[in-house]
Parts: sequence; structure tokens; C-alpha cells
Amino acid sequence: MNFEGKVALVTGGSGGIGRSVCVSLAARGCNVAVNYFGRRDEALKVVEEVERLGRRGMAVKADVSRMREVEGMVESVIREMGGIDVLVNCAGILTVKPSILEVTEEDWDRTIEVNLKGVFNCCKAVAKHMIERRSGKIVNISSIAGRHGGTVGVHYAASKAGVIGLTMSLASELARYGITVNAVAPGPVDTKLIPDELKEKLATMVPLGRIARPDEVASAVIFLLENDHVTGITIDVNGGRWYS
Repeated sequence: MNFEGKVALVTGGSGGIGRSVCVSLAARGCNVAVNYFGRRDEALKVVEEVERLGRRGMAVKADVSRMREVEGMVESVIREMGGIDVLVNCAGILTVKPSILEVTEEDWDRTIEVNLKGVFNCCKAVAKHMIERRSGKIVNISSIAGRHGGTVGVHYAASKAGVIGLTMSLASELARYGITVNAVAPGPVDTKLIPDELKEKLATMVPLGRIARPDEVASAVIFLLENDHVTGITIDVNGGRWYS
């Protein structure tokens, strides 16, 4: 894909991996809609970064776990920016509860709602538009926890494993329309999602000796968006901690 003049919607774009994806896309000529839920000021700063790179940016609020809000967000982006060529699902939450005995029903429900249902909602809302145009790119952010379970909790691992399954199924369905669907499964990443004390512990488990930077995950996203003949795969970005 040539990104020049294309439009990307990045969920969870106000910080961490999402912010790096927004900036990387803008640097390659893409106009970017930055989704956020509670971090409006941070989202507006990302929009400023996009615009400093000479591209159009907009901040759009939506709780990705609520389909009505997602549909409104998609309609708003299409109306304001003329379409959606790229969807990158970065929105996610993490509560560290290693034992199933610690995980409440509320923990389970909210994690699945945001991390898995949120991806489903955004993919469904955007897929209709992409099918009509017979083109599009979708990348979903999963996690190493979706590969081998991880150590942060069954609720999180289940939500991220579900993203990988959704990605493979949707890739098969949408290929006939010229739409590719892939995922990236990062190991620990240096974002606000992970407490600082846990980052140090996790770094000792990574063969490369450190956790990933957000821009290193964004690079994998860009690769999947640039390649027109890769679909249905999950790229691992984990410093050698786990091999598929």
C-alpha cells in the first residue's frame, strides 16, 4: 500500500503503541483519525504531531466496547476525512491479576469487552465500508499472552488469544474483497499500561534484555500494512521470549 493521501483510523491512539502507529502512518503520508476514550488532551497532542508532519488529523471519542459509539465514530471519520483505508486496533486494557482466584467477574467482562469485543466492533463497522470499496487494511494488536498464556491473568490472555482467532477468521472472509487482516503480538512494551515495577521484572525474562519500545511494535504494524500479499498472520515482537 502507498500511504500517500490514505486515511487511517487508529483506536487507542492517544498513547503508547497507538500513538507510535499514528505518527508512523503520518510520516508516510497518511491522514489519521485518533480514537480515544478518556484521554482527550493526549489525543489532541497526537493530532498535533500528525499535523506537524503535514497530514490531516482528527481526534474522535468512542468506547470501542459499545457498538453504537463505534458506528458513530466510523461515520464521523468517513464524513470528515472521505473514507477509511486503514484500521489499526490498539485500544486495550490490562489489570494484572496472575491468579484466577483474584479475577472477578467484572474484571473478566470488562477485559473481554474492550480487548476482544472492541476489536470485533471496530472491524465490523469498518468492514462494511471496505467491502464496498473492495480494498482495505486491518491490523489488530494482540499480545504474547494470547500465544502462551503469559503471567498477567487468564482474563487478559483469553482476550488476546481471541484477537488472534478473530484475525485469522476475518482474513479468510475478507480476502475476496482485496482486504488484508493481520495481527501483531507484542511481548511487554514500555507503555503506561504496565506498572514500572513490573516492567523491570519482565525485562529479565526477555532474551534481548529489555522490553520493547512502542515504535518497534509500530514498525511491525507498518510492515503488515505495506505488504499487499500477507494476510491472516500474527507477527511476534517479543525480543525472543517466545517463538511461533
